[in-house]
Amino acid sequence: MQLGMIGLGKMGGNMAARLREKGHDVVGYDASPGERDVESLEALVDRLQTPRVVWVMVPAGDPTSATIDRLGELLTEGDLIVEGGNSHYVDDRNRAEALAAKGIGYVDAGVSGGVWGRQNGYGIMVGGGAENVERLRPVFDSLTPDDGGGFVHAGAVGAGHFVKMVHNGIEYGMMQSFAEGYELMVASGIVDDVPGTFESWREGTVVRSWLLDLLSRALEEDPDLSGLRGYAQDSGEGRWTVQAAVDLAVPAPAITAALFARFASRQDDSQAMKVVAALRNQFGGHAVTKADDAGSQS
Repeated sequence: MQLGMIGLGKMGGNMAARLREKGHDVVGYDASPGERDVESLEALVDRLQTPRVVWVMVPAGDPTSATIDRLGELLTEGDLIVEGGNSHYVDDRNRAEALAAKGIGYVDAGVSGGVWGRQNGYGIMVGGGAENVERLRPVFDSLTPDDGGGFVHAGAVGAGHFVKMVHNGIEYGMMQSFAEGYELMVASGIVDDVPGTFESWREGTVVRSWLLDLLSRALEEDPDLSGLRGYAQDSGEGRWTVQAAVDLAVPAPAITAALFARFASRQDDSQAMKVVAALRNQFGGHAVTKADDAGSQS
């Protein structure tokens, strides 16, 4: 099957490579020179046979919006856009409606698998009309694991990115649980082999998972994680998951706490904890650490 791939970074580039290995004709474009096959979006559209399929794999937000807006001007009736980044599901609905007026189809695809996807296959979660999804089936079959699984047509447009958003929220919670367990064992003074404990959990336990495999691998490379700072970014989907939980009045304490833990990781000196310390000192005379004292201890 022929398709255009816009965005040839870590995800898009590896996806294009896997599709080529499976026999597909992929025409790649990226804003940065390098591995791209064409020099512009216009050239990519001209290279593709009609009806065209174009997969967009660029950063969420303005880059995705600008790319899809431009494709909406270049593509023609019967063409199909797949948005495979981490867009918000509400944006998907708006885009699909605007493109439908021009006869252009739209499918949103949540993609999981990271840098290992080319080798192991990707998890693909899609939203869109049944006809458009079925048209893309050869692509989805090639991207997902060779042994099967890893694919769901979750529902109408927006459903693919909604379930990918929830997937990432769950991922936040799982990662935070492993992190807290690690810190607890390190602090215990009882556990002599923390990396070995995580390694032992990889087989026969109810917490075995790919994330556990990756953690064990990281601890093998750096047993006390001394080469890292305890600073964690968030890519946006965790925030959207928490916001959706608020909007739908669905309790999500684990995911919410995991997101807030990442915020806490970015604070060298918490303003909120200064207030707590001040209040404890005021009502109970509890000792406080002065800013000058903290500096002298460093």
